[in-house]
Amino acid sequence: MVQRLAQGPITDNKCGGRVNWYSQWQLQRLLIRKFCVYDTGSFREIRSIPVPNLLAASISPNGTYVQTFQKSTSSQDKNVVIWSVASGDSVYQVYQKSMTRPSLQFTSDEAVCCRFATNEIQFLDPMDLSKGIIRRLRVPGVASFELSKSPGSYVAAFVPEPKGMPANVQIFSCSKELQNQPVARKNVDKTNQSYYGESKLNYLTTDGAYEGLMPLRKEGPVHDVQWSFSGKEFAVVYGYVPAMVTIFDRKCNPLLELGSGPYNTIRWNPKGRCIL
Repeated sequence: MVQRLAQGPITDNKCGGRVNWYSQWQLQRLLIRKFCVYDTGSFREIRSIPVPNLLAASISPNGTYVQTFQKSTSSQDKNVVIWSVASGDSVYQVYQKSMTRPSLQFTSDEAVCCRFATNEIQFLDPMDLSKGIIRRLRVPGVASFELSKSPGSYVAAFVPEPKGMPANVQIFSCSKELQNQPVARKNVDKTNQSYYGESKLNYLTTDGAYEGLMPLRKEGPVHDVQWSFSGKEFAVVYGYVPAMVTIFDRKCNPLLELGSGPYNTIRWNPKGRCIL
């Protein structure tokens, strides 16, 4: 049985390698030739599987699967493998050229699973990944995507500027009847202040109740935007140095000004009560 993490540091380093924490209960150790999953309540090893040339790994939100990324010499090598933590079996394999982020993305409840491919987003059955791709969402030119956290009912796709046309973000339903809903466009810098154009922050809702530019108090680039895990507020780092930090509610009303300084990154803790 998996238990919550007991307080106190871990000093056992006999396995070496990199240690990553998942939530507050799951520990994942990355070794050169295998990965180990531990129950951090009892520090009992749950699963250990040999994986040659292991470079990185990640665990799904509910701890159902582990993704491993191996060094590959050919596109014929399926170097991304999805393992079932319960059985230790390989349930899905695919080739990925570079390790920018996990190949498969899951919503926080693991109800939706998908991956990025050329000109499309591919959906898999999270209950049975061995089925492979069950739906495809065609988005010509898509460069990245992001799933909504919970419930996992939407996916946002970003398409960069194609041949001088504005870049755009589109939101789609994750249901079987995938509906195309373009909701934002990139602004063009008419003042010629930057070769890459102005940096603006668009806010939009999936129900269409609000769509528009955020009223930021200082001119300059938007360095970082992060939603709280509670989903009730989000923080923005913006403006020319020294940058400002402001926390907004879901209606774009400023809740708190954190002042200015040499800032470019902001992060929330899993409870949404602290920021770094």
